[in-house]
Amino acid sequence: MITYWQQVDGQFTKTKKDAVNTSLPLWVDARNVTRDETTELQETYQLEQDHILDILDPDELSRIEDGDSGYILTIVRVPVYDPAAETPYFTVPVGIIVKGKTIITLCWTDSEVLKDFGANRIRNVRLNDFPSFIVHIMNRANLNFLRYLKEINRRSTSIQNEMRLEIENQEILQMLGLEKSLVYFTTSLKSNSLLLQKMKSTKLIKFDEDDLDFVEGVAIDNRQAIEMADTYSNILFGVMDAFSSVTSNNLNVVMKKLAIINLVMMAPTFVTSFFGMNFKLPFETLPGYVPVTVATIICIVSVGISWVLLNINRETMKIARKAKKMNRKQKAKVKAETKKLKKQEKKLK
Repeated sequence: MITYWQQVDGQFTKTKKDAVNTSLPLWVDARNVTRDETTELQETYQLEQDHILDILDPDELSRIEDGDSGYILTIVRVPVYDPAAETPYFTVPVGIIVKGKTIITLCWTDSEVLKDFGANRIRNVRLNDFPSFIVHIMNRANLNFLRYLKEINRRSTSIQNEMRLEIENQEILQMLGLEKSLVYFTTSLKSNSLLLQKMKSTKLIKFDEDDLDFVEGVAIDNRQAIEMADTYSNILFGVMDAFSSVTSNNLNVVMKKLAIINLVMMAPTFVTSFFGMNFKLPFETLPGYVPVTVATIICIVSVGISWVLLNINRETMKIARKAKKMNRKQKAKVKAETKKLKKQEKKLK
């Protein structure tokens, strides 16, 4: 879908293609584009096909370069939330093309960052200042990154509370999805950080003094988001490691109990199977108390063996309890790290 916007009295207003005022800057917002719409943009604004394919590539990294027909291409990674997807939080590339008095934003899916611009939720945006407009998009992307990181942290905490009661496959898959989201966020944030550094040093875009201060502030927010993503990723990795240790420990305890039951049942099974054979038994000619005495001795021996094995199992249970205490200490460290993160978030605010 292609939407045309122009700024009147500081507000973005939607206009039709035929009613565009050529004296004012134009923003062409292309989201959820089809093949016919990309072809229309390519023919109308003389865009290179390779650049359009790069923008529509979900794995394309952030960069800035110029085109042959006199335009400047900038690709920025922005966060997206889709609750129906396997990985709910991911990132997509947004292509920003500046040509004359026209700026084109192209994305293969919908983006909340571009929605905020169309809904006039961004302050101090000047459409006639294209470099500032691009930096505003990156700044809004950083704010959404920070907000989604907090949501990921809250969701992982709630899943951890459920896993303490009972560990199920669905909860483990949800934690893996959040871990993948953090990896995507970290990679995209680092790519945007390199783009900011290149934008300050390149000659394709010229910033004034106010824009340079704004770019520096956006770079600081970007670095803070990278640190938060790395910290949350390390915490989530440690939690998953701890829960895998608990699961393997519980499985070992169950297998030991089953092994003890199996050993205890072997002695009676051996006796009954021996006396069930259809040939002469060694105790047939002896008095009746002899078989009873032999069976009693066998039972006493089996009880003694089971008692020894149970004592060994108790010692293993003690070791398991010590391991649980160690896991509690790790959880305490995780809580301390989360408190530090909350303090950092307060400083950021």
